[in-house]
Amino acid sequence: MLKRLDKIRFRGQRTDVFLDLGDSPNTSDTECSEEILMKPRPSLEMKDTEELQNPAGPGTLTMPAAAIQDYQRAETDRLNDLKGHLEIALLEKHFLQEELRKLREETNIDTLKQDLEKERSKRLDLEQKLNLDVLKMGPEDSPSQRPRETPPTANGTDKQKETMYSWLQAWLYNRFGAYIGDFRFQPEENTLEPEEPLSAKRLTENMRRLKRGAKPVINFKRNLFALSSWQSVYTSAFAFIIYMNAAWHGWAIPMFIFLAILRLSLNYLISRGWRIQWSIVPGVSEPVEPPKEDLTVSEKFQLVLDVAQKAQNLFGKMADVLEKIKNLFMWVHPEITRKLYVGLWVALICSCLIPYKLMGFMIGLYAGIKFFLIDFMFRSCPKLRDKYDTPHIIWTSLPTDPQLKERGGATLSRRIHPTVAHGSLGTALPCGISLEEQTGRAYNTKKGAFHEVFNLSGDERPLAVCENGWRCCLINRDRKSPTDYIRNGVLFVTENYLCFESSSCRSNSSKKNKVIKLIDITDIQKYKVLSVLPGSGMGISIATPSTQKPLVFGAMIHRDEAFEAIFTQYTKKVTMTTATNPET
Repeated sequence: MLKRLDKIRFRGQRTDVFLDLGDSPNTSDTECSEEILMKPRPSLEMKDTEELQNPAGPGTLTMPAAAIQDYQRAETDRLNDLKGHLEIALLEKHFLQEELRKLREETNIDTLKQDLEKERSKRLDLEQKLNLDVLKMGPEDSPSQRPRETPPTANGTDKQKETMYSWLQAWLYNRFGAYIGDFRFQPEENTLEPEEPLSAKRLTENMRRLKRGAKPVINFKRNLFALSSWQSVYTSAFAFIIYMNAAWHGWAIPMFIFLAILRLSLNYLISRGWRIQWSIVPGVSEPVEPPKEDLTVSEKFQLVLDVAQKAQNLFGKMADVLEKIKNLFMWVHPEITRKLYVGLWVALICSCLIPYKLMGFMIGLYAGIKFFLIDFMFRSCPKLRDKYDTPHIIWTSLPTDPQLKERGGATLSRRIHPTVAHGSLGTALPCGISLEEQTGRAYNTKKGAFHEVFNLSGDERPLAVCENGWRCCLINRDRKSPTDYIRNGVLFVTENYLCFESSSCRSNSSKKNKVIKLIDITDIQKYKVLSVLPGSGMGISIATPSTQKPLVFGAMIHRDEAFEAIFTQYTKKVTMTTATNPET
């Protein structure tokens, strides 16, 4: 770059070369050259006139003229060199200004300011600590107090006041300085925790941790249930007598605190190596499977499916509890919420009128009688519980959000498809089922009434496990045409039949639907359609005398649930048949 700049020379008037006009000279380069060139002209003219007046003759005029021309050329060359150096300096200045501007843009001024503020705050903290250390040294050792003692003109009372003030200040800092520093406001740093990638091993470990963490709570719940159910008569009677005696004398709360202290003491002894078994229900030791390090792809897939199923069931139970509580307070079921509303008003009035000691006495007695006697009677007599146990009735009657959607869809379908007459429906009602429930269950399929779709009797309806059916595909290996070989649809199980509704049928009763009697089934097994796929499969094979090869219901997401329901109903039906006809 410098070699290129050295070759630059001014050859004429250039006004647009320099961008920084504020630092450039006021006059142009041509004006400077003209001024410099015009200055020696008067001296040259005077020399010419003097030489002309010289009587030496005309021969002497040639040498001074050539010297003057050489001098002028040398001066012009020097001026050109100066102009070139000036242009190079100005261009370098321009380039440096551009580099400085780029550096200012690249550097983050905000971060520098933040660092500067942090350094200032550190400096202030160090100054405060230094002041505290100086004050802790005392008035005698501090350097600020030493020169004040030397002048003899100081007053004694002023010295006493200053020393007392400094001593008091030092004492306050020594006593409360550390606590005052804790109340200093500092910005909270928000740190984001990195999310772990999905791993089958990590997922299984977390499920085991959850199971181990919930084990003490589950054991405590089992012990309470064992006490309330009187599984050990002596233990329950002893606990009932002690609790009622403590509640009668107003020692219920101290008794619970003492039990908590006793439990912590026993846990301390157990952690020290003592073997203490303090449980009403004997603990069942579950076999602990050692974690496998090398898992195949199919084993990992099946492991993820098992963990996902457990998580699904757990989240479903938690969602049911939360939705029921939400619907209770949001007046979704007005009759139940009205009972809660009246009960809260009664509790408020009683808390205002009745003394707290008497109220605690009444609540303690009622809790003991309810836990030890009333709940035991309700568990022993389910019919009595369904009629008189108000909390149980309220909790079971509260609907969840999916149940509300199903009820809304059932009422809408009853308004759109009024197909069953009231007289015939009333005659077909079984005992214990209301008219509203029967009409709601008459439309379990999308094609119409359930018994009309499959040409069954009116009392045949799906079991409670499969009211909406299981989505699957029927593989009939006896057929060769592609349309009959595999069909998509929904599988239902009733008390006597296994029904498959094909999604391709358009009429209410079609030949593509499949109805199998449970007593005609010769074999039922879990089936894996493709052995290449990981896992234990998602199909069920059912063999009947009318088919050469077993029918396969594949692609079932809830295969295990469907298999358990079908197999349970099948064994139940076979047992009933063998009991009624022992010859068969």
